[in-house]
Amino acid sequence: MHLGLERSERKLVLGAGVLLVILVVVSVLVSPPENANGTGGASSYSAEWSGTKAGYLFLQGMGYRVERWESQPQELPDKAAEEGAVLILAEPSQKPTEGDKRTIRMFLQRGGTVLATGAKVAEFLPDAQKFEEGEKFAAYETFHPVEVSPLVRDAQEIRMNPPEKWRPSGKSEMIVYGNQTTAAVVTISVGKGQVIWWADSYPMTNGGLRDANNAQFFLNSVGEPDGRQIYWDEYFHGVESSFWSYLAKTPAPWGLVQIGIVFLAVVLTFSRRTGPVRAPQNTSKLPPLEFVETLGDLYQEAHAGTTAVRIMYERMRFQLLRTLGLPGTASSKELAQSASEALRWNRSEIAAVLEKSEQAKRGHAMEEKECLTLVKQLYWYSQKLEPGKMPAEERSRG
Repeated sequence: MHLGLERSERKLVLGAGVLLVILVVVSVLVSPPENANGTGGASSYSAEWSGTKAGYLFLQGMGYRVERWESQPQELPDKAAEEGAVLILAEPSQKPTEGDKRTIRMFLQRGGTVLATGAKVAEFLPDAQKFEEGEKFAAYETFHPVEVSPLVRDAQEIRMNPPEKWRPSGKSEMIVYGNQTTAAVVTISVGKGQVIWWADSYPMTNGGLRDANNAQFFLNSVGEPDGRQIYWDEYFHGVESSFWSYLAKTPAPWGLVQIGIVFLAVVLTFSRRTGPVRAPQNTSKLPPLEFVETLGDLYQEAHAGTTAVRIMYERMRFQLLRTLGLPGTASSKELAQSASEALRWNRSEIAAVLEKSEQAKRGHAMEEKECLTLVKQLYWYSQKLEPGKMPAEERSRG
């Protein structure tokens, strides 16, 4: 059986469809493009020669708690620095804000470690002296330790792209690896924390991790895997957290769950009419014919037949006035004329019944038998005015 949709049902289906389209469009707009997953530079998403995906997976394989950080530094956990966390800034491609700089300084002062690589990272670091990058396609050089440091354990030589005469001179700066021309690795003490600054990301890249002692040097830089958390920055490589991950940090998911429950309840409880339409059954307030006959008998015994006629006449007249929409002052002739035109009743018959009823109402004497007949006629007309009580042809028959 074909079931048509009513207007309210069509609105519900249309609304659900519009909501679905909006969700799809929003998800497409807020999803990062495919090339945003760090396909270039020193991103941990990149599998290119200069990418650091191998370094990220290497730390995971060595049992370190490492995760990609795709949010601003301000969103790092409050106690991360006190717990000795490490933040890796591998040649960031975007500039920091003043808020980012303040957050990194506080992170260091509270005991955190920042592993920074490249010349541009100087903008992120407090008390850092800038240097010029070396030739991009120059041959990698081997550097040896120049100071005793935990960074040089089992790593007596490392290889990376040499900078242009990097010679830090700050009081808090210490050159760990270098040669007679330039420094290659420098540490900077900031409060309770430390910056480990590489001139180049090569020791942690896909191409350089296996070269010389680069892998061991990388592990020395991040420290022992003693439960400390490592945050590998991807935010400054242009990989921002998605709209959904942002919402996950707000009360919005609970609100969406509640909205979904309400929507589901509306859909499940929505009433759909599929059966035939039936008119409601109206219980007649008129007395049944048996009651009329009994009442007539009582009035007959009391010789009060006209009283019964008056009662039935008043009831039937009220129904007729309401059905025809006539005022209460309408005469019997007007009622008969209107009933004949609107209800197709026999004008002479209804006029005679109304006229006799008016006479009984005014107190004219009538035989009890005539009164009983008149009461039955009035009851019959009353039934005709009740919808559903008689067939249409019977109600219109005069």
